[in-house]
Amino acid sequence: MKLSKQLPLNALRVFEAVARLESFTRAGDELGMTQTAVSYQIKLLEGHVGEALFLRKPRRIEVTETGRRLQPKVAEAFALLSDAVHEARQVGVETLEIHSVPTFASNWLARHLGSFQLAHPHIAVRLLRVSQFRMVGSMDADIQIPWRQGDVPGMISHPLIRLTFTPMLSPALAQTIGGVQEPADLLKLPIISPDDPWWKQWFTAAGIPNAELKGTKLHSYEAQDLEASAAVSGYGVAILSPFFFRDELALGRLIQPFPLALPANAPIQLAYPHAKRNAAKIKAFEAWIMETLDAERKT
Repeated sequence: MKLSKQLPLNALRVFEAVARLESFTRAGDELGMTQTAVSYQIKLLEGHVGEALFLRKPRRIEVTETGRRLQPKVAEAFALLSDAVHEARQVGVETLEIHSVPTFASNWLARHLGSFQLAHPHIAVRLLRVSQFRMVGSMDADIQIPWRQGDVPGMISHPLIRLTFTPMLSPALAQTIGGVQEPADLLKLPIISPDDPWWKQWFTAAGIPNAELKGTKLHSYEAQDLEASAAVSGYGVAILSPFFFRDELALGRLIQPFPLALPANAPIQLAYPHAKRNAAKIKAFEAWIMETLDAERKT
């Protein structure tokens, strides 16, 4: 029997949209169908499966247990079909879209992407800085690079690097108090993002568990590049990951007054959808970034 005779593909496409959007109306708007047509396709699929896929309640619907089991497989299947059609139609350059936490995007990835594109001239990279990652599955990125603990739900994920953090400041700012000789000296200076939990952890490890910080008005979580720029300008002391600011330290634009550097609670990760795990562009990028980071850690 032909596949088209076995599976109601259009009904499955409608089911995926309804389950994802949790609404017959919104699914109809997305697919260009009336609510009646959407309802008909769902009933057709329920007849094929032999069980209800949604519970119709006042002003809302709820996916049944059967629907919940079916949903991820259907979503993955349509993603695979989309990739297959895309690859079949692809001519010349293809695009790899990457969503990354800001500082990793600006202070490491953007600086190294040239070598990836030289090795893979047929892949054009679109890199976006993302401060807060939304619910997995709602983003169109081929690759996500979040900063988080544990696996990324619903995706294949691998830790890339676990950073350390330590106070850093400009030499000029340090000289305003005659130099920074001990951790307590930092409390005499303006602190960038004083409510960042890294500060409390670092001062506690340095023997000052109840440090009172003299804060600035700059608060920029997950964007260390902005905080580092402010620190270079003498605006205050920033708590940063030295891995990102080797050049600034080497050139003397920033100083790290103390060797104490604590490990971050979570690693920066590489994540991509299961449905795209065999895409050539993702395999190429994964191999490149792992190799490049490994080589840099050894220097």
